[in-house]
Amino acid sequence: MSLDLPEWPMFGLADDMRPAMRGAVLAKETMSLATLYAVGDGGPRPAGSQMVVTNSAVSGFLSGGCIEADIALHAARVIADGEPRHLVYGQGSPWPDIQLLCGSRLDILVERVLPDDPALAELLIQADARRPVVWITDGRTRRLKSQDAASAPACQTREAPFELRRRSDPGPRLVVFGADPIAIATASLGGQAGFETTLVRPKGPSEPPPLAGVGYSRASSEAALRDIRPDAWTAIAVASHDWELDHEALLAALPSQAGYVGVVGARRRIPERLARLRGAGVSQAALERLHAPIGLDLGGKAPWEIAVSVIAEIIATRADRSTEAALTLEASS
Repeated sequence: MSLDLPEWPMFGLADDMRPAMRGAVLAKETMSLATLYAVGDGGPRPAGSQMVVTNSAVSGFLSGGCIEADIALHAARVIADGEPRHLVYGQGSPWPDIQLLCGSRLDILVERVLPDDPALAELLIQADARRPVVWITDGRTRRLKSQDAASAPACQTREAPFELRRRSDPGPRLVVFGADPIAIATASLGGQAGFETTLVRPKGPSEPPPLAGVGYSRASSEAALRDIRPDAWTAIAVASHDWELDHEALLAALPSQAGYVGVVGARRRIPERLARLRGAGVSQAALERLHAPIGLDLGGKAPWEIAVSVIAEIIATRADRSTEAALTLEASS
């Protein structure tokens, strides 16, 4: 089997491989899972990045397009014979004709995963439950670890015998409160950026907004967040431009477990907003989590410009909170 990659690598827009894994399970297809586990200086993708290859499809990318076609060839062989491959590109590679423009070295494990693999089934169960886990593999057998997974490094390996551990976090979510063009643009961009996005407009119209991949809620702020159950991988953007609705949304959002809470509004009114929230019983620790005014200061004022600044700040906040990848494992547990 060989899989010709399309001219336009739309498959590389996916970052989370669990949907592709789920698709392979549903189709009862054997897959090759390629995991980038060591990156030299200048690599375009971090350790832990993955690709999923089946006989009919490919998802994800591990470089700037230099090696994906070659990985697909190796992945096809892994599917055929079940033997894991350790691939090296760049310095020390046995394939000098494959040039990395970044000048980096990439080490990749390609392993075969059957659709009935117990670790894969458990991975998808934990993903649905929004619980972080660590995928542990030697290339032939796999298991999951859930205890202390949230604080584990993103990706780490051990040599002799080889073992790779990759943390798998719940997928990012975005909740946007509002109905004006800024809220619509933010929700739309969030959906395109890979966030599971919900637009909340209390007592809004019965018809949802015409935004592909964006959920909709007409519930009150408190009820909407009670249904969504924000966790550390949930970002909340309050952008109703209504003082009372913003206040109600912040009262529900700030005490939650959301990893990010921001609000649109004039900088000069921030002290007044904070004083009112404090008077309503919001703790100082919760208030210190509030990003106000929302978004990175990119200088733009148009709806899409503000939306870009909001999504950029959410991503930056999440990156600051993430554990740096480690490449050595002192001891297994």
